[in-house]
Amino acid sequence: MGIRFFHNDNHPIPLPPGHRFPGGKYRLLYEGLLAAGIVRPEQLLPAPQADPVDILRAHDQDYVDAFEQGTLDEVAMRRIGVPWSEGLVRRVRATMGGAVASAACALETGLSGQLAGGTHHAHRDFGSGYCIFNDQAVAALWALQQPGVSKVAVIDLDVHQGDGTAAILKGNPGTLVFSMHGEKNFPFRKQHSDIDIPLEDGMADDAYLQILEENLPRVMRFSPDLVLYQAGVDALAQDRLGRLALTEEGLVARDQMVLLACREADVPVCIAIGGGYADPIEQSVACYVNTYRMAKSIYGF
Repeated sequence: MGIRFFHNDNHPIPLPPGHRFPGGKYRLLYEGLLAAGIVRPEQLLPAPQADPVDILRAHDQDYVDAFEQGTLDEVAMRRIGVPWSEGLVRRVRATMGGAVASAACALETGLSGQLAGGTHHAHRDFGSGYCIFNDQAVAALWALQQPGVSKVAVIDLDVHQGDGTAAILKGNPGTLVFSMHGEKNFPFRKQHSDIDIPLEDGMADDAYLQILEENLPRVMRFSPDLVLYQAGVDALAQDRLGRLALTEEGLVARDQMVLLACREADVPVCIAIGGGYADPIEQSVACYVNTYRMAKSIYGF
């Protein structure tokens, strides 16, 4: 079938008016990719609902049951940051299903991704920071069950540390988690990734790209059979929650560096879009579109 990508557009996030999470960005990304001719309609497939077995490799049964049945307490839901609904359950299951489906496609074709995901603040038994289940951990642990896959690397370039991913995958010899993130940004209690690169507030393109260029070979020396690329765009200077100062061009150069490294090493790569909270949100969406535009220029789908 060739390179293809997965979306959750049939499962919008049910949010009350005025909620601070920019749930509309997913639809804007879907429309933007089609309008720009970066993907064809037949390359955008609806994400399937996840197999519970795949979710439970990364999460505790009691936590999964409590979320899906709507019995998490008020404190737990406030930590997540979005209100519970049956629609949210379907959305979360689809995000996990999209993570597994895109990982499978990447192993088959060399590249895939979903127009969602990057839910790296979800821990094994609790959610946090708009993240309920952790698609990066779910995809990594699924991939390690596949023939020919013994090592999975997570390259997390969201401006916020992927604390949940680090915690869930800690001590797993088959995974490597690489995170470049704002040192003083959320989460304020960091976990230990395999490679953590804390960044100073206000860092701009040149310094950021130099640090990435110096450290990306450390990931490739792990010789992964699959790379999960958490391509959050909240390092953008205009992001409300980012505290860094990258330009749109700097993020393009970042994506090029990561995707070329994977292509040159012949390592399949699977993209998740991660965070983006610019105001207006269209600035973040433009950066998401650029990630897929760069992927197209390198992989030629």
